[in-house]
Amino acid sequence: MVRILNFFCVALMAFTILALYHVSEKTRVAHMELNQVKSQIARERGTIGVLETEWQHVASPDRIQQLAQARLGMADSASVQLSSFDQIPRRGVEAPLNNSPVHNASAQLPVAAPAPAPTAPNM
Repeated sequence: MVRILNFFCVALMAFTILALYHVSEKTRVAHMELNQVKSQIARERGTIGVLETEWQHVASPDRIQQLAQARLGMADSASVQLSSFDQIPRRGVEAPLNNSPVHNASAQLPVAAPAPAPTAPNM
């Protein structure tokens, strides 16, 4: 009876050793994967920093102003050129509706002709 009990204890100890080895290997592999993910995150953060810097350069107001002047012919006009305080009616005085230099700004786009509907091929 003692031999059978010793055999089961040794077998249980062997299974325990194998289970601990298996857990140890899984932990080692998970640790390596974690290190790889951490290094990938660090690379991506560096890339994000570069992209943010590029975006700040591309979207800077000075650069947009230069592009608008160069490609669209838009000029930086001062607000004084757009309107004058003399044209704004005084408080309590009704604004003239006709023949006034103050007008509502509106833009009308030309109406585009509707696109022809696609036809189904005859079979």
